[in-house]
Amino acid sequence: MPDAAASGRRPPVYTVWKRSSMGFQGTDGFCVYDDAGRLAFRVDNYSRRRKLCAGELLLMDGQGTPLLSLRPQLLSLHDRWNCYMATEEEGVDKKPSPTSQQQVFTMSRCSALKSSDEAEVRMSAAGTAASSSSGLSCEHPQAAAPAYRIEGSFSRRNCKIRSGSDGKEAARITRKTAGVASRPVATLEDDVFSLAVRPGVDVATIMAIVVVMDRICHKPCTPMVCSSQ
Repeated sequence: MPDAAASGRRPPVYTVWKRSSMGFQGTDGFCVYDDAGRLAFRVDNYSRRRKLCAGELLLMDGQGTPLLSLRPQLLSLHDRWNCYMATEEEGVDKKPSPTSQQQVFTMSRCSALKSSDEAEVRMSAAGTAASSSSGLSCEHPQAAAPAYRIEGSFSRRNCKIRSGSDGKEAARITRKTAGVASRPVATLEDDVFSLAVRPGVDVATIMAIVVVMDRICHKPCTPMVCSSQ
């Protein structure tokens, strides 16, 4: 990442594995490991049902503490999702009161056409200071400029998340390779990929964006099946 290299700080690189930490066949969550191999984030056992029936997704830290709650907006042409601060009661499968949660951001595709993976994220006024710039894009023609823009192809694990205010790269998603950096020996399947995050950028927010991208890019899930052969 050019901006991180210029500052002399190495961006943390996370390994994202599209598999629930619950570990049994048919689950479709996420396990996210830091560069020391520790479990940093997880999303456990959510169903890939159609969006109208999907319900919310819960992003947790490695110890299972709820961080962010992600919910699809019904009847949205641009696949809009809303992100809220999670509550402790969500961690024990209780539905919180709608008035008890603070909205963090909204996220939607830039086009109603499903051929593009590009999307935009707008932070809520309660979650962060509103941007002073304005622009015309996505479902919010009169809204302020987005906080983040997703460019490239998430489906092919080749995309960047850029800051909407200055265009700097906030995070990058790439294919994961096996072996050492100087001599990679193989490129892994799409279910395992790398996420580099610029120092100073909130990693939980970036991971929430990744989870939503996985949902709006509608790639069929193929659960891992182990074989003794």
